[in-house]
Amino acid sequence: MAEMALKARPTHEVTNQAVPLPSVNFFDGDAALRDVVQWSGAAAFEKSFRSSGKQAGDVHVQDLSRLANRYSPELRAFDRFGHRTDLVEFHPAYHELMGLAFGSGVHSLAWTAKEGGHAARAALSYIWNQADAGVNCPTSMTYASVKAIRNAPALAAALEPKIFSTSYDPRPIHFSQKKGITVGMAMTEKHAGSDLRAMATVATPVGDGEFGPEFELTGHKWFCSAPMCDGFLTLARTDKGVTCFFVLRSLANGERNTFLIQRLKEKLGNRSSASSEIEYSGTRAILVGEEGRGIPTLIEMAHLTRLETAISSAAIIRRGLTEAIQHTRTRYAFQRALIDQPIMEAVIADVAVESEAHLSLALRAAQAVDLSETNRTERLLSRFLVPLAKFWICKRAPVAIVELLECMGGNGYVEEGVLARLYREAPLNGIWEGSGNVICLDLLRVLRREPEIREALRGEIRVEGSAVLDRLWAEIDDLIDEAASHERAARRLAEQIAIAVQYSLLLRNAPEIVSDTFRVSRIEAPHLTFGAFKSASSLRAIIERATVT
Repeated sequence: MAEMALKARPTHEVTNQAVPLPSVNFFDGDAALRDVVQWSGAAAFEKSFRSSGKQAGDVHVQDLSRLANRYSPELRAFDRFGHRTDLVEFHPAYHELMGLAFGSGVHSLAWTAKEGGHAARAALSYIWNQADAGVNCPTSMTYASVKAIRNAPALAAALEPKIFSTSYDPRPIHFSQKKGITVGMAMTEKHAGSDLRAMATVATPVGDGEFGPEFELTGHKWFCSAPMCDGFLTLARTDKGVTCFFVLRSLANGERNTFLIQRLKEKLGNRSSASSEIEYSGTRAILVGEEGRGIPTLIEMAHLTRLETAISSAAIIRRGLTEAIQHTRTRYAFQRALIDQPIMEAVIADVAVESEAHLSLALRAAQAVDLSETNRTERLLSRFLVPLAKFWICKRAPVAIVELLECMGGNGYVEEGVLARLYREAPLNGIWEGSGNVICLDLLRVLRREPEIREALRGEIRVEGSAVLDRLWAEIDDLIDEAASHERAARRLAEQIAIAVQYSLLLRNAPEIVSDTFRVSRIEAPHLTFGAFKSASSLRAIIERATVT
């Protein structure tokens, strides 16, 4: 009777609430992504993209992400008898997400594909980041670790079959007993931050082991993400300088390595994944590369994790855009759907254009990584475009997410919705693998050390018949000289080059409605807030292109 009375109350009738996003396919339903994989060299993997797009866009997976972030990891440093365990417990939803992501090959496709592997892997990561960005942390580190591990051939021979496997096994046992493994990294120390040369962790040689020279590490790491990985690339100091090592969580004799998790970080976002502080105390480690060459050994890994931050940020914007379009199409105000209000239409279309530009830049950077093995110009472009994409896309993600959240009003601000999670997630990639200033200074160093990059950029930006790009390049050419003597110009240079590359890519590959709108709104009459067009047309067509089904 009480239930009947409750239903009869008119105040409990729910009307004019937005319809939640149904199951969608993050690949089939994304016209921009389908187009970009065609020109970036990843078209051969469409079947994989389609399968992952369906999985990642399913409402069940959407709910797994909600659960994994709602019930964040917990540290169990000791068992009930007082024995040290250093285990991190995750909600079952996290493990299910990890199984799906690793099952897709998002961590290994770059190394198992004959051609276009990095671009294909980037597209897969773009899809899975829209399901849950926390899972991206271990998948991307596992992906990026391969280059560094190959500096220890015997170790690489043992680990690569496990890394390339699509099997996910979270058990804390030696890698030889598993089909598939995950790999992490632990670099940063309390006092040093981004200055890896200030490393204080000490490595002492103890003799040769199965996979090469072994050392014992003593020290700490202030940030160690995904601490339940099977092994970690790390840095420590020997008599010859900062050196790279590989630390296994579990040793071959079945004993735990001394990998002491002090606590888990209580982070702003990325809550489905764990980040920790760890200590080494006589911790066994395998030498990777030459002693004293630890930083150069890790450069290739850092290059790939930087690429991943760009992809992840582009995906965060894309997921937010999908949610905002769904909300504004199914929520009404003043007798019209929100999306039919001209000012809302302008905001959504503006973010859609930006989203496609970021996707294009991220996949072009991944394509350059693919082509860099055999093409010097592409190798130069890879060295520049990867940090450029990392800087620009990561900087723009928080701005876009705030605007998209506002499109949903108070419903976007509550923790039950996706936008609140994306809001907390958006700043992370701008910090991980180097903050904006660090990246801009790196771009200046690249220009100084590789003068040929200037000509490579000119070829990348200019398009025959485009007076706009000719003018942009002339401005950039002058700005490169200015930034060479005035570091404060580095950010302006990075911003200008990023916009020019994005417009060039859109002009060559995207529909005219997208490239024209980008040109007007980012180059000819740039504005500071989304939707503040001086003039615009075809906005509804842009939104229709951006609507995921």
